[in-house]
Amino acid sequence: MQPFISVFSHVVALDRRDVDTDAILPKQYMAMVSRQGFGRYLFDNWRYLKEGKPGDDPADREPNPAFVLNTPAAQGARILLCRANFGCGSSREHAVWALADWGIRALVAPSFAEIFYNNCCKNGVLPIVLGGEVIDALFAKTQMAPVSLSIDLPSQTLTEADGSEHCFTISPTQKQLLLCGLDEVAHTLANYREQIMGFERERFAREPWLVRR
Repeated sequence: MQPFISVFSHVVALDRRDVDTDAILPKQYMAMVSRQGFGRYLFDNWRYLKEGKPGDDPADREPNPAFVLNTPAAQGARILLCRANFGCGSSREHAVWALADWGIRALVAPSFAEIFYNNCCKNGVLPIVLGGEVIDALFAKTQMAPVSLSIDLPSQTLTEADGSEHCFTISPTQKQLLLCGLDEVAHTLANYREQIMGFERERFAREPWLVRR
């Protein structure tokens, strides 16, 4: 997983409240097991005029020209500006995989569903919570001209093109996971591998019947 230190990018503004995980990645794609390839199905029901199914080639489907991710200005964006309660609904880590695979590195919103927020931090996507007035102002600016933002995780700041700086909070543990590009399991192994191996050696010496012969 790619570490998150900082990102500078133009913004895609998705002006919809309560975007749930089924909208982010529809249920028919949940059978896929690899983390790769989900980006082609991100916001699938909104990006295309007809419902798709696993294995469909996006090149053969008719895109919805009115959806923001299909506009030329959205291409190459790494920051998604969202409304409140983004990521609500069922707990599906695949939704974050789809965002990351499409290229999104950071989400900016007034609030996120709790499980979705945690899944983002485990998968290299930084969820930033800012006040409603700040979010409203950013959406208003995107209506007038392209908006670019600079995000720095070590200093926990988001900076606008005019120099306006906004601080955000994140737990030390989640910050460390993102900075190192690790999920919780990888972080545990990276920091406690010797202790775990020592415990296993001691346990199998004490309880040898646990060792498969």
